[in-house]
Amino acid sequence: MSKILFVMTGADHWTLADGTKHPTGFWAEEAVAPYEAFKAAGHEIVVATPGGVVPTVDKGSLAAEVNGGQENADRIAGVLDAADELRRPIRLEDVDLDDYAAVFYPGGHGPMEDLAVDADSGRLLTLALESGKPLGVVCHAPAALLAATGVDGANTFAGYRVAAFTNAEETQAGFADKAKWLLQDRLTEAGVQVQAGEPWVPNVVVDRNLVTGQNPASSAPLAAELLKALG
Repeated sequence: MSKILFVMTGADHWTLADGTKHPTGFWAEEAVAPYEAFKAAGHEIVVATPGGVVPTVDKGSLAAEVNGGQENADRIAGVLDAADELRRPIRLEDVDLDDYAAVFYPGGHGPMEDLAVDADSGRLLTLALESGKPLGVVCHAPAALLAATGVDGANTFAGYRVAAFTNAEETQAGFADKAKWLLQDRLTEAGVQVQAGEPWVPNVVVDRNLVTGQNPASSAPLAAELLKALG
């Protein structure tokens, strides 16, 4: 079958407006739900991070209350523990897009720290968009779109419709008044058309080969759309 590239944050913290480093990383469900779906369909997964660092899971994303109970939280933790791909990432800067049939970015607050300003990720996103290959980005990972700019300085994704973690959700999560900037605002400023759904409800937006999801609950339906696009 095909190889799918998971581009993941290498950050283990998110710097807040007051300089505090909030512990974070990637959000478990947003990696696990697509991981399980792609593996079940027979695809190979390769993880890439800035510098090839082993990605850190946001410990808050392993809590029972955000996973529908302890049983599912334990199951998700078990999938992460068994996922060898997470322990041997390649360097993002060494990625050759030609090797992959699709690209997927899971979220968590980590991408707000590193991928939002990572030029290698920005170039990869631009190439993926132009290639026509399925490109999936979920929750806070659309922060990475901010680093995708053309030679004219305009954002590559300007004019595209996307779903992304909303101001309302950031407020309900308790971080809106602590953040240096809000994802929905920055994307809008860059000319990206954020299609906000109800907080915490699955919301997947498909625009050409770009498939985006609003929140953790959108991860599984986003994966289903990517699989459909892969045929």
